Amino acid sequence: MDLLKQFWMECFGLDYHDEEWWHRKKASLANRNVQIVRTAGKGHIFQRIRYDQEEKVYYHLHVSMLMKQGDYFYQEEQIIPYQFRLRSGKIAEHRQLNENEPEEQLEKLMPEGETDRTVRFAYDRLAAVQYAERWWNSYNPAYKKFDVDCTNYISQCLRAGGAPMRGAPNRNQGWWYQGNNWSYSWSVAHSFRWFLSGSTHGLKGTEVDSPEELMPGDVICYDFEGDGKWNHTTIVVAKDANGMPLVNAHTHNSRHRYWAYEDSTAYTPNIKYKFFRIGD
Repeated sequence: MDLLKQFWMECFGLDYHDEEWWHRKKASLANRNVQIVRTAGKGHIFQRIRYDQEEKVYYHLHVSMLMKQGDYFYQEEQIIPYQFRLRSGKIAEHRQLNENEPEEQLEKLMPEGETDRTVRFAYDRLAAVQYAERWWNSYNPAYKKFDVDCTNYISQCLRAGGAPMRGAPNRNQGWWYQGNNWSYSWSVAHSFRWFLSGSTHGLKGTEVDSPEELMPGDVICYDFEGDGKWNHTTIVVAKDANGMPLVNAHTHNSRHRYWAYEDSTAYTPNIKYKFFRIGD
């Protein structure tokens, strides 16, 4: 039996949703000629809500997978949130929480007028990636932690790479974080995607056609349903043996995850991607 499937069954068993997820994951690994050499996991309860006759329990499962692709080895890690109900001492309704992002702001956020002094910067890709690796499964206390934290995390990575902030205090303009306030583009995937497309100085993104063209420090945006609402953002931190991006992300914290997100609970066949090269 496949190693990851065996691990999942020993921990939880597999319901229909898990089987669907497994088939997508297995197909993705086979297409890339990747084998799972070793799998480990541990859980951490982060919230318990008690009712009269039952208790709802939320926990994070930290899954670590050693991957082998030809002669190349790398470690993929994910923090997967689950919940279950305890009724009369028995577990019921045990399920994984969905990875899709509830959008807070769906405006096509555009940068402020180009009358500002042109801001140029040399993007430090190594510093951005080092920050992404340092904070992939924790939270820098210098910034607010969001329930949906993916774009906030990516913005912090880009800021660590030297990207200049501009537009404060107008939340509908620019890209910035200041005290207890921030632009929509800083924290909302949809707004961030449109900011990168529209910005012409300072932090900006150049759209490329394929993931192979990305380098560590670049960004991928995701529209899981293909309906024009951009839900998620990741940062490229490495490449696999085929030159394809491996990404880090928050919300469902992940490290060295394959860029296509075919193993995501939010994945649909209509998924769309935007690939952005970062830099001036």
